[in-house]
Amino acid sequence: MPVPAQLPQYVVRFESRFDFDTTLIRVTQQLTSRGMVIFADIDQARFAAKVGDHLRPTRLILFGNPKAGTPIMAANPHAALELPLKVLVWQDDRGAVNVDYLNPAALLTERYGIEAALTGAFAALPDLFRQAAVGQ
Repeated sequence: MPVPAQLPQYVVRFESRFDFDTTLIRVTQQLTSRGMVIFADIDQARFAAKVGDHLRPTRLILFGNPKAGTPIMAANPHAALELPLKVLVWQDDRGAVNVDYLNPAALLTERYGIEAALTGAFAALPDLFRQAAVGQ
């Protein structure tokens, strides 16, 4: 039996009450309805299949808002290594669908010394992804 994936520091997870495709749609709708730009939607399972491997349904969405991200990158150019933001929609071995994202405020403050005043826009992310995953 596979060992459960360890939840790394800075990662926040919501287990979805919806199937994979519905969760993915709900996540992207939540992002775009709040003015976020989706820069990329990477179907990692599809790319694994192209090289003959199998990976559970896994999609990595790169998103952000240049108005919020630009001042952060101006404060510390290395913060661009964490931006755009990322959200992962994936299905685990039990069939549960998960919505995982990095807590950008904590990560950017601790790793890059970004002031909290610049990361305030990220405060809405937990509600956004909770709404996408569980509808609350």
